[in-house]
Amino acid sequence: MRYIEPHGHMVSRVTDDYIDMVTAGCQAVCEPAFWAGFDRSSADGFYDYFCQLTEHEPKRAAKFGLPHYTWLCINPKESENVALAQEVIGLIPKFLDRPTVLGIGEIGLNKNSRNEMKVLEMHVDLAARENQLILVHTPHLEDKLKGTRLILDVLKADKRIRPERCIIDHVEEHTVQMVLDEGFWAGMTLYPESKCTAARAVDMVEMYGNERIWMNSACDWGVSVPLAVPYAGLEMRRRGYSAETIDRLIYQNPARFLGQSPKFKLPKS
Repeated sequence: MRYIEPHGHMVSRVTDDYIDMVTAGCQAVCEPAFWAGFDRSSADGFYDYFCQLTEHEPKRAAKFGLPHYTWLCINPKESENVALAQEVIGLIPKFLDRPTVLGIGEIGLNKNSRNEMKVLEMHVDLAARENQLILVHTPHLEDKLKGTRLILDVLKADKRIRPERCIIDHVEEHTVQMVLDEGFWAGMTLYPESKCTAARAVDMVEMYGNERIWMNSACDWGVSVPLAVPYAGLEMRRRGYSAETIDRLIYQNPARFLGQSPKFKLPKS
C-alpha cells in the first residue's frame, strides 16, 4: 500500500528506518520541528537545527528516494523561556522560502502554562503574517482536554487563521470531535505506549468518519514505531475495509492537507 508519513522526527532515526518506510510504500515524509531530547541553551542551537531540517535531512532521505519536508518552530517543551522563544521565532522567516518548508509547527502547549500560551500566540501571528500552514501539538493525556480547548481558542481568536489550513495533532477519543466540529483537521498519532494504538485510531475513524483526519507515527527519540501508519492500514484491511478506503485515509487525506502548500510535491506514479 502507499502512504504518507505526515509527522515523523527523522533526525532521531537511523537510515534503516528510511529503508523500511520506503519498502512499506511511503511516498513522502514530513518532519515538524521538535525537542532535541534536552533543552537547547541558545538560539544558535535552533539555527543549526533548522539548517539540519532544511539542508541535511532532505539529502539523507533522498538517498532512499523519499521526499522530505519540514515545519519550523520552537517546540512547546522549550517555550517557558519567552525571551529565547522570541529570538528563535525571529530566525524562522529566514528559512520559510526554502523549498521543503511547509509551515509553522509543531507549535502548541505542553503544560498549558502562561508562557507557553504567549509563545503559541507569537507562532500563530507569524503563521498568519506569512500565510503559512500550521501544525499543532496538543498536550499529553492529563492536560490534553484543557490544552486542546485553549489552543482552539487561540486559533479562533485570530480572524486571519483559516481552520482548514491547521491540523491539530495527537487527538484522542475525548478531543477529536471538538477539533472537527470547529473545522480544523485532526491528526491521530499511533504510539505503542501512549497516544493511540492502531485499533483505537480505527475505532475513532469508525465513530467520527474519515474527513479531515490523518494518521502519523510521530516517531522520535522515545518508544515509537516508524511503520505505525502502514500497520494501521493492515488493521483496516483486517476489518474488511477496501483498498480505496485505506488509501484515502493514509495517502489521499494527508496529500490533500499538505497540498495546500505549493511546495508539497509527490512522486509521479
